[in-house]
Amino acid sequence: LVVFLAVQVFTNNTGLTCLISHIVLLSLAGINYFVYLFRGNEFIFSDLKSIQTGLSVAGNYEFVLDERAGYVILLSTLYIAFIRKLHVSFQKRIPMSIVCISLAVLCCAYIGKHTQGVVTETWEQKGSYRNGYILNFVLSIRDCFIAQPDGYSKEAVKELEDQYSKETDTVAGETEKKPTIIVVMSESYADLSVVGNFSTNIDLTPFYDSLEENTIKGHALSSVFGAKTPNSEWEFLTGNSMAFLPSGSVVYQQYITDTPTSLVSNLKNIGYTCVAMHPYYDTGWSRNIVYPNMGFDETHFIDDFDQTKILRDYITDQELYEKIVDRYESKKSNEDLFIMSISMQNHGGYTVEDRAGFEPTVKLGYDTEYPLAETYLSLARESDSAFKELLEYFEKVDEPTMIVMFGDHWPKIEEEFMAKLLGGNRQSLGLVESQQSYTTPYVIWTNYPSETVEEDFSANYLGSYMLQLAGLEMPGYNQFLMNLKEQLPIIGVGAVCDKDGNWYANDALPDDYKKLMTDYNILEYNNQFEKKDVIESLFTLK
Repeated sequence: LVVFLAVQVFTNNTGLTCLISHIVLLSLAGINYFVYLFRGNEFIFSDLKSIQTGLSVAGNYEFVLDERAGYVILLSTLYIAFIRKLHVSFQKRIPMSIVCISLAVLCCAYIGKHTQGVVTETWEQKGSYRNGYILNFVLSIRDCFIAQPDGYSKEAVKELEDQYSKETDTVAGETEKKPTIIVVMSESYADLSVVGNFSTNIDLTPFYDSLEENTIKGHALSSVFGAKTPNSEWEFLTGNSMAFLPSGSVVYQQYITDTPTSLVSNLKNIGYTCVAMHPYYDTGWSRNIVYPNMGFDETHFIDDFDQTKILRDYITDQELYEKIVDRYESKKSNEDLFIMSISMQNHGGYTVEDRAGFEPTVKLGYDTEYPLAETYLSLARESDSAFKELLEYFEKVDEPTMIVMFGDHWPKIEEEFMAKLLGGNRQSLGLVESQQSYTTPYVIWTNYPSETVEEDFSANYLGSYMLQLAGLEMPGYNQFLMNLKEQLPIIGVGAVCDKDGNWYANDALPDDYKKLMTDYNILEYNNQFEKKDVIESLFTLK
């Protein structure tokens, strides 16, 4: 109604108002329809900043209208034809613009009053499912503004600094050579078998499964599903968690500062050369702006890769790994090297039209065909083969090297296939059960003797864990995260899991866990959003 009233103020023509308003709302619905079709999440206000990124990959998806969408367009056409014949006029005893503005203000006041406690819910389609799509979109505008957490003050941050800055430690001796650190965030790399059994004609990830010596691996819970890769990247690089940010937001495009503190800035401070590699366009998710601000010394994007080495329409993992090897071989003898790479090979979509000549090697043992799932699983198997070659190369290298690989999020494949795995549609699952579809594998491997462990946690801990295992000094914030990991190893989407495997919704935490999460929220706010009183010594190595 507010949309109709607002348009009426400008047109002063009832028929034209109905026409314009309906087209605007229908267009918004259409955009949301295709966005959800491609990534499994709704279109929200913050996505407006991602238009360029979305358009860059839109050509790799198939635009299909289902039967219901076809009926919507047909009925809308009939509606518009009817409206063109409708002519309603009002006697101007009271100017219509005043009436419309007054009604619109009253509507907004009513909506604001009754939605103060309503949260934006975009994961699992529960925004439209619970709030209605238009209201959920409006709530997402509100989410662009981050308020201070309860209990936040400069004094509260200083107390936490006093506690954790004293606990920083260095695992390795000062005379030990710092290892080369190579990180691979693998696009849409997920272990679907962790949530349900399914049979295939060949093993999916035989190399990953075989890794045991000098290997820590398990599952890292992501905060996103089907898209919004940079949020996983941000959690890894900063240790901050999406749990304290509005659902559906993208940090790189909404909240990033000019000089964010991260693994990059801290590794630079202890002498590392920091290199970023992503075989796609530099403007994707504003990385051309974010990476220099983070402090990367070098950035390599699509033009720096051999664009004949593609699988479907994306540069292969193997080509990315060859580029990593080339950069390692060109490093100076005394150069400490950190490489952060983000692959692109397994990016959606996965339809027959998207395959571009790629024939799936993985076949599922079901009577029903799931071509999207088979394409995705075949791509994951290709990633496993390429990763094997990368580790086999560094296995022979004399200098100490640590390689970290993790998946950013699940792929968007057939809902019916995922329902088989999850035991029901994602939209109908409870809070705890829904966490399964955020579970992605990780591995930390070294070419020198190190412990062998299997452990599960959430992605926000992975960067700090990497520093600890590499024997590098950590700021107090990272030490806080390692302590928190011992108590609450998994901070999921709307819920957390404690060290004993008990899950709690965020609004139903026991007091001791609530205090830990409040401390985390306070530190993250100071790190990410504080303008004047940032306690830099908590987050920065000098």
